[in-house]
Amino acid sequence: MHILLTGGTGLIGRQLCQYWLGQGHRITVWSRRPEQVGKLCGAGVKGIGKLEALTDEPLDAVVNLAGAPIADRPWTGARRALLWNSRINLTEQLMAWLEARSQRPQVLISGSAVGWYGDAGEREITESSPPVKEDFASQLCIAWEETAQRAEALGIRVVLVRTGLVLASEGGMLSRMVLPFKLGLGGPIGSGRQWMPWVHINDQVALIDFLLNHNDARGPYNACAPEPVRNREFAKRLGKVLHRPAFMPLPALVLKAGLGEMSGLLLGGQRARPVRLLAAGFTFRFNDVQSALDDLSRRL
Repeated sequence: MHILLTGGTGLIGRQLCQYWLGQGHRITVWSRRPEQVGKLCGAGVKGIGKLEALTDEPLDAVVNLAGAPIADRPWTGARRALLWNSRINLTEQLMAWLEARSQRPQVLISGSAVGWYGDAGEREITESSPPVKEDFASQLCIAWEETAQRAEALGIRVVLVRTGLVLASEGGMLSRMVLPFKLGLGGPIGSGRQWMPWVHINDQVALIDFLLNHNDARGPYNACAPEPVRNREFAKRLGKVLHRPAFMPLPALVLKAGLGEMSGLLLGGQRARPVRLLAAGFTFRFNDVQSALDDLSRRL
């Protein structure tokens, strides 16, 4: 299978490349830095700077994960524009290119996030739930999905992957939390009662591959483990695997003062469950957060 991947040099993308190379697939990564793709993603992965480089080549699938990190810095006007351009504008370019092709892929898997629902409080969220409270993150995900959904009109099966917090030792949220926890400064954020939908990186890779090969799969899927956890419990369990205390709270007022609207990503949450994935027959290797952290702890 020939797979075109955007966001291939990111945390999930790099793991997907290794996984699919092992299965014998051919992978092309569309990147702003194509010369670095082989080094970051694997020697067998081809990097391209322009989609036109693939105009005459058959393509079986597109996996669209590109997007600047949403929680790296406060949402200034310039940052909002960058987040929007790196998701919606890039996906619009992808749609225009697919429309112009005579040979089109069978499936498009496009990234999204559980932030699509907004801060859902205590409500249990499934794929059939509407957005609860629209904020910038929710609006971003909604527009991202709507843009990708246009590929359906081109005869392409479209799958939307609403990812939770990805737990990995190689990067992402968990790696940023390790240092303060190791220094004894870890603890709950705000009240600690907010729900954290999470997924182990191995399950994230496996579920994307599952949806790629499951011909009946289309529409949105919550990419998060069956057992979401409250922030306070997550902090407690992370402290346990690192053999450190986890009682130093990070006050909500401090977050709001420093991060502005972006603080909502940390102070809010979604009690999301992967109802459609489970119904389709996908089996999570890591169902509870303790087993996930235990697996990752030796590499943190």
